[in-house]
Amino acid sequence: MIYLGTDHVGFEFKEKLKGYLTELGYQVEDCGNFVYDKDDDYPDFILPVARAVARDPERSRGIILGGSGQGEAMVANRVKGVRAAVYYGLAKDPPSQGVAIIRLSREHNDANILSLGARFLTEEEIKQAVKLWLETEFSNEERHKRRIKKIDL
Repeated sequence: MIYLGTDHVGFEFKEKLKGYLTELGYQVEDCGNFVYDKDDDYPDFILPVARAVARDPERSRGIILGGSGQGEAMVANRVKGVRAAVYYGLAKDPPSQGVAIIRLSREHNDANILSLGARFLTEEEIKQAVKLWLETEFSNEERHKRRIKKIDL
């Protein structure tokens, strides 16, 4: 299950992402916002995503969007068991760095929520980042498992 949440800044991208994820074969649950509201507050939509992922971390992930993705990740990471990684793109030269950041968030950190900076990414960049992130597995290396256990002490 993929949980989605955003405020007004990422609303349009979230709506497009729902269809894209469904096409890729994922089950999707939208945690809001359900209408465009320029005065909404991102914690109202990010916390439900984080709580849902924390309840079933083995079978679910979350994708959250906001202006920079930073505040959204801060909210999500307040929930025990959540490891939200921020992605807002990188300089286009070299483009491989963006791929490395996405992969490392999964391979080394077992990130279970991807926080996207909607003001800095195109629809195509979001789709590419999400697909790569969802397809990348955690390495399960002992050193990474040990470090992750220390996060939720």
